[in-house]
Amino acid sequence: MYTVIDVAKYIILFCKEHGYSISNLKLQKLLYFVQAQFLLIRNQPAFKETIEAWDFGPVVPVAYQFFKFWGNAEIPSLVAEGAKEKILESDQAVMNEILEECAPYPASRLVEITHRQTPWREAYQKNRNNIITQMSIEEYFKNN
Repeated sequence: MYTVIDVAKYIILFCKEHGYSISNLKLQKLLYFVQAQFLLIRNQPAFKETIEAWDFGPVVPVAYQFFKFWGNAEIPSLVAEGAKEKILESDQAVMNEILEECAPYPASRLVEITHRQTPWREAYQKNRNNIITQMSIEEYFKNN
């Protein structure tokens, strides 16, 4: 298991290497999808930090705080230096599979997608940052 910051930096590097934009909003959705992929493929989470249901979809508060300096702007590639060294190659392959599918989408589309999914819908309450459980993520993605 990795820290969410190491996973986030890997996601940023992946996006930069493939020519995709990456803001904090988009990063949060990609973290959610990577977590889902690990729960499905590895039967364990990619990171231990919790995911919460915020207005604009799933958010990992620790990662949000770490990258909030960039606001809604592009996160620079400099942030992701050394990211590949922190993630095992076999785990990079698991991450790449879902990132190849999701990273081409703009943040707004990823928000729309997550808003239609049960884990966010069941956890979300306006003005409350309820946790989206790993169990709800795993159950949803196993069945859909």
